Formats: sequence, structure tokens, C-alpha cells
Amino acid sequence: MKESDLQVQVADYLRLRYPDVQFHSDFGSGIKLTKGQAMKQYRQNGGRRGWPDLFIAEPAKGHHGLFIELKAKGVRLKKKDGTWASSHLEEQNEVLNKLQRKGYAAYFAVGFEEAKQIIDDYLGGI
Repeated sequence: MKESDLQVQVADYLRLRYPDVQFHSDFGSGIKLTKGQAMKQYRQNGGRRGWPDLFIAEPAKGHHGLFIELKAKGVRLKKKDGTWASSHLEEQNEVLNKLQRKGYAAYFAVGFEEAKQIIDDYLGGI
């Protein structure tokens, strides 16, 4: 499953399981864009990279909302030596850490089951 398919699957799950929860999924993430489209998206994001794929705009468990960086099942985030598997993943982790420091829950999720678990843990009291 491609990352863009995973995003659709997670969005479908959210609509069915938590119909009153507002969320936003980044359409341009995980798909191939033309050079012009990629530049436009980059500029629309303030020239920043590494922004998470999904935001759930629901305060819960002492957080302002939940950000999730979705990865397709089987993606390895880190190498055996514990370092990030790529500089892009390291950059995404830095963004997640910054969001956490600002009061958001922010995590990587590899595959649908992990994403579902994070969402259900976060929204469980709703």
C-alpha cells in the first residue's frame, strides 16, 4: 500500500469511527508532484519541509490536537544502529518534536494498524 492510499484509509476510518472530529490530511504528501506543483506546495507551507500528513483538531489528554506522520507498512524509520533511516525522516522527527513542545500530540505511524491505535488511544474518551 502506498502512503497516499494509507492516508485515504485513515481518513475513511476517522469519518466512520469519529464522525464529529475535524481533521485535515495533506493531499500532496506521499504522491508524485510535478516540479511546479512541488514548488507551489513548498511555498504554501512557508518554505518548510517535514510537516506531518494528518492533523486531528480535537483537544484531548492535555494536548491541543494530534499530528501523525503516516508511513506505509514496512517502512523502517531507523537503521539497526539507531540512527534515522534517512535525513528526511530525521527532519520529520524534528518537526514532530517541535509540535510536541508546543503542546500537541505528534507521532510517526507505520501502517494502518499503528495509525488506528494512536488515534483510538488519543480519542478514546470521545
